[in-house]
Amino acid sequence: MTNTADFDAIVVGSGISGGWAAKELTEKGLTVLMLERGSPVRHGADYKGEHMPPWKIPYAGKPLRELYAEEYPIQSKVYAFDETTRHFFNNDKKNPYVYDKEKPFEWKRADVLGGRSLLWGRQVYRWSDLDFEANKKDGHGIDWPIRYKDIAPWYSYVEEFVGVSGEKLGLPHLPDGEFQPPMAMNIVERKIKESVEAHFLGAI
Repeated sequence: MTNTADFDAIVVGSGISGGWAAKELTEKGLTVLMLERGSPVRHGADYKGEHMPPWKIPYAGKPLRELYAEEYPIQSKVYAFDETTRHFFNNDKKNPYVYDKEKPFEWKRADVLGGRSLLWGRQVYRWSDLDFEANKKDGHGIDWPIRYKDIAPWYSYVEEFVGVSGEKLGLPHLPDGEFQPPMAMNIVERKIKESVEAHFLGAI
């Protein structure tokens, strides 16, 4: 039987936050116990929907409305939820939680080792001071005790490890990061980009 006294730290959950905490603590020399209830995932073999062409997606990618409403009413609202990823998500019917319709909290939960880190799509946007100063400007909630400059070096530290797809555009509301090459646009996206550049470049 495991004795918790044998560990310097205990991390609950292997998702993005828990996985990163365990990585940092162990690399600093601590002995860490990670607790995880999700199903194991074999790298590659269990990514059933990865690179699946649209014509092979079950039911042509259409939602199974009755099933989703019955067993996945919360999880099915996630952008990444469909028949190629459903096996990664919690079944809401089997794992209920207190839900107040007047003050709804939608708990998006992956049910596998690695948690939602398997569903992030390699796009992670930095918050800018537009985000950090929003509460102060609109008077809603409590002002953040930090600003973008305080955590910019930590954004870089994490991005250099995880690999984030993006393009440096110099937009103040979406600060540039440590980017991997941007994902290629499909033919529709390229056409829209060409049209916008042809009609609006330099207008803003």
